[in-house]
Amino acid sequence: MKKELIAYKNSKSPITEIFKTLRTNIQFMNSRKNLKTILVTSTSVGEGKSWVSSNLAITFAQTGKKVLLIDADMRKGRLADLFQLPSKPGLSNLLSGIDEKGHSEEINISKMIKETDVENLFLITSGNMPPNPAELLGTEQTENLLDQLKNIFDIIILDGTPCKLVTDSLILSRIVDTTILVVAYKTTKKEDLQKVKRSIENVGGKIAGVVLNKIPMNVKQYSEAYFYENKSENFPIQSKQEKIEKKKGKKIEVEVEQSSDEISAEEKDDIISQVNSYLNNNKKQEK
Repeated sequence: MKKELIAYKNSKSPITEIFKTLRTNIQFMNSRKNLKTILVTSTSVGEGKSWVSSNLAITFAQTGKKVLLIDADMRKGRLADLFQLPSKPGLSNLLSGIDEKGHSEEINISKMIKETDVENLFLITSGNMPPNPAELLGTEQTENLLDQLKNIFDIIILDGTPCKLVTDSLILSRIVDTTILVVAYKTTKKEDLQKVKRSIENVGGKIAGVVLNKIPMNVKQYSEAYFYENKSENFPIQSKQEKIEKKKGKKIEVEVEQSSDEISAEEKDDIISQVNSYLNNNKKQEK
């Protein structure tokens, strides 16, 4: 498997601990709601949604839950490459009833579910690239498939397409339990995020929160600020960021990606405040 799957390659790293915190927050949400299907999407390409969805799925599997990761990006899916598994057959074949050789036949779901090197984690790859991905996802077959899979798996995470470019993820957001938006530091435009948020809510989708990715930070500074070492495992220390999010009722932790560049605590808090302010302003407008 690729080194990007850091939750598997290095289970004690600070980045892995952030994914565990994200997982824990989702589990707390799940104590009040029966969340089994989670869509991970972004506004545009390159913001890290596949990286987030893969590592989040791994941390869920590490708790003993039976987890299914679905590559719902039938246009440019990356999960087969990340987990180094064949991309065909996959989701497109399941939904279309056409095998990887182009023959129509009744597709057996069990043959499409691939085992990964991670215990308890299974993968449905994207499959052959169809001419009409959005139309395939918009059929009743998609809902029926998810209903069947819910009876088999504890958690299902779907890695969708970027919402700004195509409508595939908007269609999926209507039928999953909740959606996580991945945005990138100094890359994602505020107006794009606002537009995607409105689009998902307009079709009846629910948004759990935003993961802010690719914040540059010195690794040593990050580790000292957020973690202390225990003999058996790392435990997260409540930071100013977490206190702000707790006070504002935010449900999902903000993601911080490892980088060799440094960012001051003031700059980091300003970024977090901007995301929180955006979310809260939209909540006030809705009321």
